[in-house]
Amino acid sequence: MSDEEDMAAPAAKTRRVFYGSLEEKERERLNAATATTTGSDAVKAGIEAGNINISSGETLEMEERVSERQQEALAEFERRRRARQITVSTDDAEVKAGLRALGEPITLFGEGPADRRERSRSCSASSGPDALKKSRKDEEKAKRSQEECQQTWYHEGSASLKDARLWLAKYSLPRAMRRLEAARAQKDVTEATRTIRQQEVHKSLRNLNNFCSQIGDDRPISFCHFSPDSKMLVTGSWSGLCKLWSVPDCNLIRSLRGHNTNVGAVVFRPEAGVSLDQSDVNLASCAADGSVKLWTLDSDEPVADIEGHSERVSRVSWHPSGRFLGTTCYDNSWRLWDLEVQEEILHQEGHSKGVHDLHFHPDGSLAATGGLDAFGRVWDLRTGRCVMFLEGHLKEIYSLSFSPNGYHLATGSGDNTCKVWELRNRKCLYTVPAHQNLLSAVRFQPTDGHFLLTGAYDNTAKVWSHPGWTPLKTLAGHEGKVMGVDVSPDGKLIATCSYDRTFKLWLSE
Repeated sequence: MSDEEDMAAPAAKTRRVFYGSLEEKERERLNAATATTTGSDAVKAGIEAGNINISSGETLEMEERVSERQQEALAEFERRRRARQITVSTDDAEVKAGLRALGEPITLFGEGPADRRERSRSCSASSGPDALKKSRKDEEKAKRSQEECQQTWYHEGSASLKDARLWLAKYSLPRAMRRLEAARAQKDVTEATRTIRQQEVHKSLRNLNNFCSQIGDDRPISFCHFSPDSKMLVTGSWSGLCKLWSVPDCNLIRSLRGHNTNVGAVVFRPEAGVSLDQSDVNLASCAADGSVKLWTLDSDEPVADIEGHSERVSRVSWHPSGRFLGTTCYDNSWRLWDLEVQEEILHQEGHSKGVHDLHFHPDGSLAATGGLDAFGRVWDLRTGRCVMFLEGHLKEIYSLSFSPNGYHLATGSGDNTCKVWELRNRKCLYTVPAHQNLLSAVRFQPTDGHFLLTGAYDNTAKVWSHPGWTPLKTLAGHEGKVMGVDVSPDGKLIATCSYDRTFKLWLSE
């Protein structure tokens, strides 16, 4: 055998054998056990002395942590399963509406329609399957309640109101027939004749000049009104006085003393000075303290007070029959008083803020109201219904006026414009950019409505053609705000009253 073969052969294992006693190993083991016992006794002594603090055996069970993680994982799997089952619309508008209903932003930065659909699906899965349905039901319920709030409701009226409505129907229908007959007769007039008449009217209006100027009071004059016979003018001022003036010489006839605060309006009763005696009720006035007073022409003291208003009464207006008196109040309502039965027959709500002005239709069938909520309403006095809603002004409506033709209504507002409304199709016919400040008064010519008169807080009054609404004349001369305007029933004179304590008469030369 060679040396290489000897080196490659594996060495045989040798078994190790111990000889002798195990006494030393046993002694070492016993010494180690004794040391351990001594150490535990030392630990106990330290615990008893308070030098060593050991917890009371609080432990954290690993199984609970594991079960929580399992529950979270199962919840995530369940959410993903629900998300896969949810059908999301492909219409992006519907997806945005669904996100809004869930209280989520409708879009995120850089988010496209596909990403928005996935987010809607995820939000719907997290909120539960009924969350979107519930939110939509709540939305529909809120919308339904809002619609119910906007609906018109009616109260049961008194027997006197029913009698008044029947009386108004019998009064207004014949007048409407006569007005329509006159309109048909006017239609038969040739176009050339109508044009010539219109040109003559426009020429006379362009020649309007200040005929008389009179200091009317120590305080601003807030209202003026011609008598039905065009021979008197009544003014109301912030001093509480109402004054009667002769026309056209502007001499003081009588001072009516009864109000203690700003007079809002004072108006002649229809047929006052024509068929009514001087001892009858010929005038009505209102003031900022809520008082409404009735006057005769032969006394400077009021003959009656109309009570029941708790807030400011801004305007009073006589019905064309002279039987009814309308008042507007800042308690968001207007009222109708029957002077024959001497009671309030109608307390009409319908505005969300104070009602400032009221005007009756020439036929006596309708009443138009405008208020501080920037809306106007046209009421049918025979049925009690609101037949037209005037929406378009940006600020408060301070004045209204029906045209003698019966189908045009002008409104003046705090947005510096005058709007003309067409009652036949219930739309705004034209917006007149009339002044540079709020409009305090608008008036149609009472005879045939050939022109419209506006007064404003820019110290001017203006005359506008009808139809056409072109400016014909600017009545400048007041040093303060024009607070009231009126046209005499015969159509010859125009009166304006102002914050500068004067009133002026304007006449065409």
